[in-house]
Amino acid sequence: MSWLDRLERRFGRYAIHNLMYYVIILYVVGLALQLLVPNFYYQYLCLDVNAILHGQIWRIVTFIIQPPQSSYIFMIFALYLYYMLGRTLENTWGAFRFNLYFFAGMFFHVIAAFAAYFITGVSFPLGTWYLNMSLFLAFAAIYPDMEFYLFFMIPVKAKWLGWLDGLYFLYTIAQAFLPAYGGSVFGFVYKSNAIAAAVSILNFVIFFLGSRNMRQFAPKQQRRKQQFQKKMRPEQHYAGGARHRCAVCGRTELDDPTLEFRYCSKCNGNYEYCQDHLFSHIHVK
Repeated sequence: MSWLDRLERRFGRYAIHNLMYYVIILYVVGLALQLLVPNFYYQYLCLDVNAILHGQIWRIVTFIIQPPQSSYIFMIFALYLYYMLGRTLENTWGAFRFNLYFFAGMFFHVIAAFAAYFITGVSFPLGTWYLNMSLFLAFAAIYPDMEFYLFFMIPVKAKWLGWLDGLYFLYTIAQAFLPAYGGSVFGFVYKSNAIAAAVSILNFVIFFLGSRNMRQFAPKQQRRKQQFQKKMRPEQHYAGGARHRCAVCGRTELDDPTLEFRYCSKCNGNYEYCQDHLFSHIHVK
């Protein structure tokens, strides 16, 4: 059992389902503030370490509302893209693992902001750019053959965009050490961005390489698992046309469409449980 499995078994019930839906709402709020009060975000909400050290600790969380795009024209496409990426990753990994990846990225960004402050002596507010890019990096690792259409015309597989994403991260990190950049008056900006890029890569590496069983979430493995379960467990229909029912509480997907159901491999029989009872039920022997 990997460390991710142990964490999910203990804290899985506390996961926020449909997390990306709420994140997109926060981005919309940030966009509204940007339109109505342009300086409000940087004055009171951004990840400003100097302000945090002077008591404005809410900035550790509120920096997340910064929209992923500065261009209003492409904002709707960016919001849809990140919503799609987040929902796909949550459906693939499960709510807990996606929560862990996203919130770990936020936590590492806070660490990066403090590290940049103590290294450069300047408080440079880090936004959500590298955090969002790390979501795409994770998506490309799981769905490498998924195609995106650049300029709505050119099909490009996610794995190639993922490689470009990774190269951009590496370039951002290397940029801080180049004499033309690192030694300029704006060198602290490049160093801050380099640290933010480094921790985003670190989050990706810890999450994927730190667990021994991430291969099970690959699309081919998911399809193989679904086909196997379909052969082993003929599709059932409960009252009202429901296809899933928790063996403990009796709830179905008709009671709450956001519920996730899983079969327990340790129970003797075809027993299915909702996410609230998957790790807390008594195994049937």
